[in-house]
Parts: sequence; structure tokens; C-alpha cells
Amino acid sequence: MDHTSADGTRDREEPRSGVPRRAFLGGVGVAALGVATAGGAGAFARPSSPSSSPTGAAIPAADMDSLDLLKRMLSFDTQNDGSGGNTRPHAEMLKALWERAGVPVEIIDTPQPDNVHLIARIPGKGSEEPLLLLGHSDVVPVEEENWDVDPFAGEIVDGEIYGRGALDMKGANSAMISALLRHLDEGAEFDRDIIVLTDCDEEAGDYGSTWLAENHWDKIDAGSVLTEGGWFLAQGDKTTPMLITATRQDNVYFNLDITASGTATHSSKPMPDDSAVVTLSRALTELGEWEAPVHLTDVTREYFEALGKATQDRRLAGAIRLLLRARGERSRERAARLVVKYSDYPHLHRALLRTTHAFVIEEAGYKENVIPSSAEARVNCRGIPGGEKPRDFLASVRHLLRRRDVEVTLATQPGQSEEEALKELDETWATPPADLDTDLWKALSSASEKTYEDTPFAPALFEAGTSLGPWREKGVPGYGVYPYVLSNEQLIGMHGNNERIFVEALETGTEYMYEVFAGFRTT
Repeated sequence: MDHTSADGTRDREEPRSGVPRRAFLGGVGVAALGVATAGGAGAFARPSSPSSSPTGAAIPAADMDSLDLLKRMLSFDTQNDGSGGNTRPHAEMLKALWERAGVPVEIIDTPQPDNVHLIARIPGKGSEEPLLLLGHSDVVPVEEENWDVDPFAGEIVDGEIYGRGALDMKGANSAMISALLRHLDEGAEFDRDIIVLTDCDEEAGDYGSTWLAENHWDKIDAGSVLTEGGWFLAQGDKTTPMLITATRQDNVYFNLDITASGTATHSSKPMPDDSAVVTLSRALTELGEWEAPVHLTDVTREYFEALGKATQDRRLAGAIRLLLRARGERSRERAARLVVKYSDYPHLHRALLRTTHAFVIEEAGYKENVIPSSAEARVNCRGIPGGEKPRDFLASVRHLLRRRDVEVTLATQPGQSEEEALKELDETWATPPADLDTDLWKALSSASEKTYEDTPFAPALFEAGTSLGPWREKGVPGYGVYPYVLSNEQLIGMHGNNERIFVEALETGTEYMYEVFAGFRTT
């Protein structure tokens, strides 16, 4: 989740090799074999019936088992520190999987060695435009010393599978791929081609979906796209499904840099009133205590209406009613604070109400006996499309910090002016949400009714970002789901420590994806 623009990268420690972390069978890695031997192969898969496959291929039960497949995916270290990751071994494993199923598949090399895309294409029998499944293979780096388990082992503890990418988004990839393979094993034919793109450089880098679209659009041209996004939320017990959502719009991604200056001198003679570090710290403290105003759009209003009806918490339901009925800014702000207070997912719901700002990188100094002349912080911001414009948020931050003796700048691409960057953000901000009158949306909704029965289903805004840009620019509708019910603690683990999902939720989510694809079957 989230593509970091080139200006947002920083030097990082080189990621480890993409070779699987665990080896079995006398030194031959499980992932290299293509079929895992650990974790109960076939636990979530239906019996394989090779003779029914339209390709005539024998699909191993393990390939149709989302837990088994996820363990294999997690065993590959595909960390992306901002300069791309080593995704080739992971792609080779998936390539072998698709080949076993008789599905045409190819690896697309990028200019960066071993940083590759994988495209599998299941031929359809109808004339409908292709459906594209978009799932990234790279993951953000880990702070391994802060994990309770090996982040690349796929270890199961108390019903949860841990690993970097378990949630974002190898878990979703495993659910989608294993569900598709089950259909093929049953002899399914679809009314359109189904393209499965496992891309690289989604988390950061120069060769993600934009590069792929510029160089290989014919391979990924589609009528609709499904990727990461919508959350499957739980009631207060953390496991009972409360609300199933699919996202139809992403937040607007931009960065601000806040820079303070001071006198450089010997560290034996500190000058607190002329210290870049102290000045920056005071500015960040003030900004950290401030929030942008609440903005409700048609998309977020529909989401909170659905949440208010779905929750069993009367306090949260009441706060949402106050929010939706509020006419003035003060009453809206009071209601929003109550929504966040009573929500079991406070950080998510805060992010759906206003432009957010997060302090992500801070740099100052180069030697312990030198007081530096400057200090800088990178602030990552997410704006709500149709809500507050990024240019207005920038103006508010500058006004807030006007007495702090700091410079607030919008991060731009090399050679790009601030106004040019703001105009681009204006265009992104004005991009309409994906149409709900599509075959894919209907399949997502129908699958929810069948899999989660009495649990409400609703469209939503994704508080983060995806690789959907190239398709959205061409007017192709794109949606997102993470197909497993999550607790708030698991949601926080995304891009954090001890990333994990419920094994049982993965199983049910795989059934959900199976029902989604059933909407495109002709046989």
C-alpha cells in the first residue's frame, strides 16, 4: 500500500536477499518447490479434480489453499526501502504456480535488476473487457528487533498468521489467487479475460504500475480493476463481522517539508534560542497538537451512514447521527471527536474525517560536537478527495507556524514548481469515485451477501493509496478490498511491527473472493 514519490525517498540500509528464509527437504526451499509442505496443505482447499480443469492441468491442493500459499509468499524477503525490492524469486514461485494450472504467465523485467512484475492471464470466452486483479509483491522494511516472531516465517500464534505483508498485501493476493485456482480446478470458464498482475514498486520506487502502463499497456488494459483497499470491520469482540466495505476512491497523497535554521557552532557553547533543532521541535509540537477541519463528502457520508447502522455500540451510532446532522463547524467537530472516541477503529475513522499529517522522517546534524545549522522534518499528508484541497491545507499549516521561524514547503519533483505540483494535486483531488454501476461492483456486493449474510456492505474511501493511478487516469473503474475481518490491533500492524491477520478470517475471505469470481463464470 502506498507509492512514495521519488522526492520522498531517503537512503536506507540495503534490504536482504529475496531468497526464502526457511529451507526444507535437505536444503531445497519450500517456495522453490512451489508447493509448501508445512501448515496443512489443502486445509482450505477443495479436493483437486485435474480432469475438470479447462486447461487439463493438475492443480495441486496446496495452490488452492490460501494459508499455504500465504506462507510461501511470506517466506520471500521483498522489502522495498524506497529504491525497489528483489521480487524475482517471489515472482518465479508464482510463475510456477500459474504454469501448473496451465495459465499463460510472464515475468516483466524492469531496468532495475530482479525488480520485476508478473502477469498471468486467464483467457475468457466472452467479449467483455478484461478484469484485472492488482496485487503488489513488495513490502515495507521491517524493524526485526521489534517483532515477536521472524517476520518472514509465516508463523501462526493463537490463530493469527504473522509476517511482513500478511495484511498488506500478500494475504489479499493469496486469497484472490487461490480462489481463482479453485474455479479453474472446477472447470470454470469466465465471460472475460482475467488478468492477475503482481506488481513491484508499489510501496516506493520508479518502476511500479505507472512505468508498466507506459511500457506495456497492452498487457494490462482492462475494463475494471480490483486491488487493495476496503476494510472488513468487526464488532467489539474483534472477530464478528460488522461492516464489509470496498473502496471506490483513494486519499490524495502529498508531503510537506518543515525546515528550521540556526547558527552552526561548537557543541560546547549551545545557544537554545538560536538552535535549528529546538526551533523545529517546537514547530512540530504545535503542528502535532493541531488538526485540520472535518470534511464530509458524498463517499464518506455514505460510509458513516452504513457504519452507524452496522455497529452494536449505541454510543458510536449516536455520535455518527450527530455528525451526519451537524450544520455548523463547531457541532461537526464535536461530533467527530465523539465518533473517534467511541470507535473501535479510532485511527481509521479519524483519517476518514479530515486531512491527516504524520511525522515520518527527521534529519539534523552530522557530528556530535557540531551544532547543526539546519533541521528538517518530512510530514506525510493524506487529503480527502472533494474535501479540503491540499493547497488550502498547505496554507493553513503555513499560517499556523508563521511565528515559529520555520519554512514550510511542498515536496515536488525535480524541476517542478510548487504551483505546478499543486495543480497536479488539484486534479487528483477532483478525480471522481469509481462508478458503482459495474459488473465488478455488483460481484463484490453479491459476494458479501453470500459470504457474510446479514452483515452490511458499503462503498468507502481508502485512507491510504494504491497503484490504481494509470487506470484511473484512463477512466477505468477501480475498487479495493482486504478480504479478511480485522481487529484494530491488526490494522495498526500494517507497516508496523507484528503484522498479522486471523487465519480463520483469511479462510472466510477466500470464500468471499471465490464468490466474487463466481459472478464472472459462464460454466
